[in-house]
Amino acid sequence: MDDRKQRVLLAIIQDYVATAEPVGSRTIARKYQLGVSSATIRNEMADLEEMGYIEQPHTSAGRVPSITGYRYYVDSLMKRESVPPDLEKIIREGLEHTVGDVGGLIHYTGQLLAKLTSYAALVMMPGLFGGRIRHIQLVPLVLPRVTLVVVLDGGTVQNHVFEVPEGIGEEDLAVISAVLSAKLKGMTVAGIRRTVMSEINLELSRYRDVLNKALEVLADERGSAGAGKIYLDGMFNILNQPEFQNVERVRTLLGLLEQEEVLKELLAETAPSAGVTVRIGSEMSSRYVAECSMVSAVFRMGGRDVGTLAVLGPTRMEYARIVPLMEFAARSLTVYLNRLVAGRGDW
Repeated sequence: MDDRKQRVLLAIIQDYVATAEPVGSRTIARKYQLGVSSATIRNEMADLEEMGYIEQPHTSAGRVPSITGYRYYVDSLMKRESVPPDLEKIIREGLEHTVGDVGGLIHYTGQLLAKLTSYAALVMMPGLFGGRIRHIQLVPLVLPRVTLVVVLDGGTVQNHVFEVPEGIGEEDLAVISAVLSAKLKGMTVAGIRRTVMSEINLELSRYRDVLNKALEVLADERGSAGAGKIYLDGMFNILNQPEFQNVERVRTLLGLLEQEEVLKELLAETAPSAGVTVRIGSEMSSRYVAECSMVSAVFRMGGRDVGTLAVLGPTRMEYARIVPLMEFAARSLTVYLNRLVAGRGDW
């Protein structure tokens, strides 16, 4: 593609992203000052359509980018915007002040991304199901609130906050932690045996109320599907997009977003440790999102990929703004999680 065709394609994409209206040659000539006539732009648009980069949605209408056109734009033409300092501050301060509970942190991140992008946000939380337990500890926050910290091999950590009965102090929590760690070390959460549970209950009988809450958390993880929970926020942001004013189309898409297994498959397509992954329309595995794009990024803990952040919106997405925002959010979440584990680290 020569330079003039690139500039015409870029103008079409920028205008369509801003207006959601098919773009004509006169609009490009008037708004984008390409230094050529409307007739020349029409010829270039005809070539771009023949090459598959743009298409005409209706007879006598202007042109809109095709999936191929968006892909060329993302890979070759897009100039990434910088994340504004005020947004960086919002993300960092939000993560900094979120209670030290992985589940709450993940949920907050999804809510924040939905708000900042005006798209649907998905976050796949790391699960405990597959790893082997290395250490368990009950950490007092402001009593009676405590955090159950479960450290797995490889450094993955899960935190769960709950309240303990009055009269339980730090020494009591240390005793419970020592027994849980000794009895459960080396086991997977899914493989904890009833006999071991019985032994723990016998040894810590005087802490039955605290123990029941801690074991309840582990039982919940044990019964999970094992691929990590998905948080979905901003689902109805999609209703504000012009592409999804059709009731039947919206019903189909919202139905899809309620199917966790489908969402897991979509998130699993994110390239591990490869920065940000952009998938456009038919590049995704589900035909139900053929008119959507997903921008996703993995976050890490202990040197391993442990979860995925993503936003789902129309193919007419603000990629130049969303890609760096997702990269910054994933990097910030990675730093915060590792600070939480190590008790140190700078932004």
